[in-house]
Amino acid sequence: MKRELGFDDEGRPVLITAAATPYEEQHRQRVRKYLTIMSFRIPALILAAAAYGLWHNGLISLAIIALSLPLPWIAVLIANDRPPRRAEEPRRFNDKPRRNQLFPRAERRALDAGISAAQPHSAGGADRGSH
Repeated sequence: MKRELGFDDEGRPVLITAAATPYEEQHRQRVRKYLTIMSFRIPALILAAAAYGLWHNGLISLAIIALSLPLPWIAVLIANDRPPRRAEEPRRFNDKPRRNQLFPRAERRALDAGISAAQPHSAGGADRGSH
């Protein structure tokens, strides 16, 4: 049997890249997780009403409702989580400041040279009388 390039013995395409799963597929998986977790919220409320109707005990119904209260928070946290980092993926640290400093300081070179960052540099020499 003739074997085509890019396919294994069973006819499946051979994966030749280590690329991550596409964003659309990741998004679809996260939406599916969110909807799965949130789908337990309405049945929990119906179960709480049915439990109260059967046993006339508000504590059981409140316990069921209390268990369903953190479900939206949990669903959002799980749905917004990124896929786990692969072992071969490098960890990077960006040491550049992400924003401007509120009170910028003079650079070290200016301090070593004896030049103050607070003093204005005058080209005309208007401050000569104060020296």
